[in-house]
Amino acid sequence: MYKTLPQDQLTLLTIKALKEGKKKELQQIMEELQPYDMALIYKDLPEKHQSRFLLQLTIPVLADMIQELDQEDQISTLQKIGKERSGKVLDDMDNDDIASLLENMSHERIQQFLSGMTKEESSIVQDMMNYPPETAGRLMTNRFVWIRDSYSVREAVDKLKTFAEFAETINYLYVVDDKRKVAGVVSYRDLLLADMNQMIKDIMYTRVISIGVETDQEEAARLIERYDFLAIPVVDDEGILKGIITFDDIIDVVIQEANEDIEKLSASGKAIDFDTKSHVAAYRRLPWLILLLFIGLVSGSIIASFEETLSQAVALAFFMPMIAGMTGNTGTQSLAVVVRGLASRDIDMKTVLRLIAREFGVALIIGITCAILIAMIAYVWQGSLILGFVVGASLLLTLIIGTMAGTVIPLILYKLNIDPAVASGPLITTINDILSLLIYFGIASFFIHSII
Repeated sequence: MYKTLPQDQLTLLTIKALKEGKKKELQQIMEELQPYDMALIYKDLPEKHQSRFLLQLTIPVLADMIQELDQEDQISTLQKIGKERSGKVLDDMDNDDIASLLENMSHERIQQFLSGMTKEESSIVQDMMNYPPETAGRLMTNRFVWIRDSYSVREAVDKLKTFAEFAETINYLYVVDDKRKVAGVVSYRDLLLADMNQMIKDIMYTRVISIGVETDQEEAARLIERYDFLAIPVVDDEGILKGIITFDDIIDVVIQEANEDIEKLSASGKAIDFDTKSHVAAYRRLPWLILLLFIGLVSGSIIASFEETLSQAVALAFFMPMIAGMTGNTGTQSLAVVVRGLASRDIDMKTVLRLIAREFGVALIIGITCAILIAMIAYVWQGSLILGFVVGASLLLTLIIGTMAGTVIPLILYKLNIDPAVASGPLITTINDILSLLIYFGIASFFIHSII
C-alpha cells in the first residue's frame, strides 16, 4: 500500500503520524519501505520532527537507514540519538562503513564514537582502520560464516542457520584449517544438492581465489567481475582468513572509481554533485582552470607570432577554431577509451602496442576523411587549391597527433604509477590546441606566397 506512494506523500503521512502520535501507523509505513526510501523521508522531514522519527525506529532498522545517508548526515544523526543508542547502532552497522565514516575524524572524535560500541566490535573497526584507504582490508566485512573441513553437511547447515542473521551474505561458506587459513569454499547451492551425511571435505572447492588485505579495491573489483563472484575472501600475508568483500561493496567501489575518473577527466577536482554549493564548486574547479588559462596564453602568443601570415591570408583565420577544436575532440575521445580500458583490464606491452597501432589507424582514417572534406570546402569557398591543401594537410597531421597524445600520455602516466585520469580532457585539449596551431601556421607560412 504505502510503498507505491510518491515520496512527498509518504513524507506528509509520516509527519502526520508523528504529530498525532500514531506509532502503529508510522510503524506500518516504515515496514513497507526499503532503508534507502526511509533515508529520503528522514532527510525531507523538518528538523523538529527528525528526532521524534528516529526514536520510533528499532536499532537494526536505524542502522540500515543510517548506512544510506551521506557521511555528514550519518554523523549528525548519530549525534541526535545520543551516545548509548548510537553505540548500539554502530555495533549493528557494517564495520567497513564505520571505518569509512571515521577515517577523516580526529583521534578524540573517533574514540568518542568507538567508546559507545562493544569492545569486540570496536576492536574490529580499529583493526580495519589500520589498513590503507581504498584497499581490500578497508572494504571487507568480518560478518561471514566459516566451517571446518571435518564438518558434515548437516553440521554446516546447522551452523549456517545459527549465524544466518549475523552474516552479511550466505552465498558461500569458507572452509578453514586449524590455523584459520583458507582451505576451500562451499556454495549454498552445493549444500542444498549434497546429502546431509556427506563430509564438507568431499564437496568443497579447494582452488580458492583470494586477495590480500592491502590489495587495491579496483583489483578486487576486477577479480569479482572476471570470475562472476558474489563475494571474495580476504587473507593476510600468512593466508589467514580476515574477511570477505561482497558484490554490493564492489558496486560502491565501481561507482566511486568511475566518479573519480570523471572528476579528473573534467579537471573538476573533488566531487561536485547537485547539492554542492556554488562557492564550493567554484573553489574546486578554479585551480585547474587557472592553470589551463595560463597554458592557453601560449596559444595566443603563437597566433600573435604568425600575425604577418594571417594579415596576408585572412581566410586562414576562418579555419583556425575548427583545426584546434577537432584536434582536442579526437584527443579527448582517445583519452576516454584508454582510461576506461586501463580501469577494466590488465595491460601488458603487447596490448599497449596493439592499442597504439589501432588508434593510429583510427586517426589515419578519420584524418584523411576529414582532410579531404575540409580541403574541398576551402577550395569551393576561396577557389584556391593551395588553401585547401594547407587546411587539409594541417587537419590530417593534427588529428593524428591529437589522437596519439590522447592515447600515449595516459599510458605513460600509468607506467609511472600515476593515475592516468589526471591526463584530464581539458589539459589534453589545451596541449593539442598549441600543437595544432603550430602545425597549421607552420604549413601556412611555408605556402603563404602561393595562397595570396
